[in-house]
Amino acid sequence: MTEIQQALRAEGLDGWLFFDHHRRDPLAYRVLRFEPAQMVTRRWYYLIPAEGEPVALVHKIESHVLDNLPGVKRQYAGWQQQRAALSQLLGGCRRVAMQYSPECAVPYVSNVDAGTVELVRSCGVEIRTSANLIQRFEAVWSAAQYDSHKRAQVKVDAIRRAAFDKVSASLRAGTAITEVDVQSFILNAFEAEGMVTDHGPIVAVNANASNPHYEPTAAQHSLIREGDLLLIDLWAKLKEPGAVYYDITWTGYCGQTPPDAMVNVFKAVAGARDAAIHAVQSAAREGRELAGFAVDDACRHHLEQLGLAEYFFHRTGHSIGEEVHGNGANMDNYETHDERLIIPGVCFSVEPGVYLPEFGIRSEVNMFRHATDGEVTGEIQGELLRLL
Repeated sequence: MTEIQQALRAEGLDGWLFFDHHRRDPLAYRVLRFEPAQMVTRRWYYLIPAEGEPVALVHKIESHVLDNLPGVKRQYAGWQQQRAALSQLLGGCRRVAMQYSPECAVPYVSNVDAGTVELVRSCGVEIRTSANLIQRFEAVWSAAQYDSHKRAQVKVDAIRRAAFDKVSASLRAGTAITEVDVQSFILNAFEAEGMVTDHGPIVAVNANASNPHYEPTAAQHSLIREGDLLLIDLWAKLKEPGAVYYDITWTGYCGQTPPDAMVNVFKAVAGARDAAIHAVQSAAREGRELAGFAVDDACRHHLEQLGLAEYFFHRTGHSIGEEVHGNGANMDNYETHDERLIIPGVCFSVEPGVYLPEFGIRSEVNMFRHATDGEVTGEIQGELLRLL
């Protein structure tokens, strides 16, 4: 609690109000690091003030739900009691953080319903987003998590190389191979290496690679043939408590000499990727603050200069944590305007893409923000792979 209270004071907040009903806000349980002592079918509130002892407000039917948390426990039963007790709980507070984001600018933390926001505001309290606090207490990695990421990186990069080698071998032998075959190969390799993924991977040829979230299925997939553009996006983490993801995308040409159009698009995408990497590293080395939106700007500007920006229709990158899409700053000034700072200890993807009607190319790396530098944590693709 001491660290949370220090962060509240640093942000000029009077408290952080946690709220849940039917376990709708998983962030509350993760940040507070507790499991409820009983079922959660009634509303509970937990206020951590910037100064003083935390206070819990629970329904009498579920009076023990927050017993695993420190502080004073108060109860309510009827809705009138609830409103009066909430107003009393917030007495003396002018500004409190909640899992709320103005206009849902950061949807990852926008977990409190509009009605509860209205109720809290009716108590005379200004609600501020907890986005920065969530990043600090949810997205900053421990040394053990960084280590798990680096160990996952070695395994995933090896599996990625093996997957492209499998395609090359099949093409040389004239043996049929499909997107699903490669997907299954990767999933089996994850299992053999003690790794897990939430879904995917993406294995896509030609126009399929122009759909950033394409995934082949047994019912819908394509053969991988000579002359195809092949994109593989794979992500996984170790089967260990607290392990975090490693998430990359590489592309290759199923032949010896790729068409100039593919080579030029790859160079453009790689240049955009490198512009984003440079933005992060230069800010860290110079001690400058850098927000997620500025990284997206640096990346997107490169493609704008080449007349390709209209074919890059997603953010530059996302936070990475125990979930592949984590709760830290995203590299985004396209889908949202992410003003969260890239603080030491966070990891995120950099993954620009150009998606033409005929084919799509994406190049994805992961970056970890150290105190005075930004690290690309794995291998960087320098040119389009030749698979024959």
